[in-house]
Amino acid sequence: MKPPKILAFVMAGGEGSRLSPLTSDNSKPSLPFGSRYRIVDFVLSNLLNSGIQSIYLLVQYKSQSLIEHVRKAWVVSPMRNEEFVTVVPPQMMRGGDWFMGTADAVYQNINLIQMHNPDLVLVFGADHVYRMDLQQMVDFHRDRNADVTVAALPVPLDEAKAFGVIGTDADGRVREFQEKPANPAPMPSDPTQAYASMGNYLFEAKVLVEALKKAHQRGEHDFGQSVLPDLKQTHRLFAYDFATNKVPGSKSYEDTAYWRDVGTLDAYFNAHQDLLGVAPRFDLFNPQWRIFSSNYQGPVARILDASVHNSVIAAGSLVHQASIRNTIIRREVSIEDDVEIEDCVIQDYVWIKRGARLRRVIVGPYNVIEAGTRIGYDREQDSRRYHVTEGGVTVVGPGEVTSTMRAFSE
Repeated sequence: MKPPKILAFVMAGGEGSRLSPLTSDNSKPSLPFGSRYRIVDFVLSNLLNSGIQSIYLLVQYKSQSLIEHVRKAWVVSPMRNEEFVTVVPPQMMRGGDWFMGTADAVYQNINLIQMHNPDLVLVFGADHVYRMDLQQMVDFHRDRNADVTVAALPVPLDEAKAFGVIGTDADGRVREFQEKPANPAPMPSDPTQAYASMGNYLFEAKVLVEALKKAHQRGEHDFGQSVLPDLKQTHRLFAYDFATNKVPGSKSYEDTAYWRDVGTLDAYFNAHQDLLGVAPRFDLFNPQWRIFSSNYQGPVARILDASVHNSVIAAGSLVHQASIRNTIIRREVSIEDDVEIEDCVIQDYVWIKRGARLRRVIVGPYNVIEAGTRIGYDREQDSRRYHVTEGGVTVVGPGEVTSTMRAFSE
């Protein structure tokens, strides 16, 4: 069977209001994740590792940092026209509106589908942390002669109430969509679980174009709420079980079908904790399925006389006599003597001065934590200055770059 020509749209316009104050200057997909990545790097890496190299990134809110990241990190091949990662902001080519939903975003760029004339079109989100071999989903789609395939994550029935749920037949054919149902439809193969939609779709190109035009005429803007339920009545829709996806190089100790929507501050914090330990739930080191990102040109980290346990310290950082436990520290962070940091995420270009104490804290970039500061020890006191999540994580939003800090970061 001849390999299909595939075009990918990555929906990277998310405002990420539930991640405020970290998203005060950035969209959700451009937020830092781990020691050197951004959230958007995961979907882009999955696409490229799967051999899908024609990618449009649809952006909208606070997109400048994401545009700059793609410009620096995601130059695929200037010699081959079909290999690209291109940022597409709202161009108002089909009216004067910004993107009004996922389906509307693709509809406003329907000319790109017509220009490339692909066989299949992928529409994937940019907000999730996971690995996935998309060719396995493509094979599933073609084997079943599907018009649309929806990626589905098995979740316990009680948890499924918070998701869009897909009810299927035994062969995976979609029979219903449920939006945050009180009684989720169980999986045919496991009545204790339900299929949660991952918001990732694979379309026959002609089916997608026709569906987008009809949805626009009806004033409908979203795939999950309107386009897919309408298509179910007339076309072959299937759910692809993400738990069956096998990524080369995955470790036996990793969570099977690891996928996290890091859409809240607590989820963002907890996903970082999943990266730590001798046997992390999600191991970022996988030479057979790399997560690509920008190529930082600074020096390696320097650790002078510190106690470091179960932590990651990124390039360009300088650690004096400090104690660091269960923490991820990104690049060019300066940590002075007698600092204690436990269960934290420290983003880029932070200066933590002598004697500071931090516990269960996310520190946004470009912050100076003054000497003797204590954060994460008194929830009531922290709430007066910072945002404290339901899970008890204190979040220090992005700060201002002082002249001293600017000299350090440059």
